Amino acid sequence: MTENDRLHQQRPSVEVEKGHGEQTRPMRVEVLLFSAWILFFIPVAIIYMWLSDAEPVGTVGLFLLGGMFAFSGGYLWLTARRIDQRPEDDPRGEIEDRAGEVGTFSPHSWAPLVIGIGTMLAFLGLAFGWWLTGIGAVVALVGLAGQLTEFSRGQHKH
Repeated sequence: MTENDRLHQQRPSVEVEKGHGEQTRPMRVEVLLFSAWILFFIPVAIIYMWLSDAEPVGTVGLFLLGGMFAFSGGYLWLTARRIDQRPEDDPRGEIEDRAGEVGTFSPHSWAPLVIGIGTMLAFLGLAFGWWLTGIGAVVALVGLAGQLTEFSRGQHKH
């Protein structure tokens, strides 16, 4: 049993203390944060469509924003149903509850810069010529290969 598990078991959630017998649902804040924007963008899209005589660009953009937040909120809601409660879901949680190793991260990498330059060149090719799009795609693919093989060479080799 890790230190985090031991601390989390010592402090029951607020609902258990109140006698409800049930813990708070995980990721509740994230689900509400993304889902609440649906209640803003869809009515605004309908009002905008009515006031602008169905101007296509703004109307579609606002409806797509509502859909984007619906997809994000739905994904978070489905994920919340599958996972256990996290330390940050506990209203009485302490900072040390989440202590420990978070993940493995590269200390430094030039690959994202190369990918960004390649993407920039590819999109500049739309304005200057298709030949530049090809060069940008090759540069971006070289950067992507460097990103993917970063932990397979040098001092970070597994």
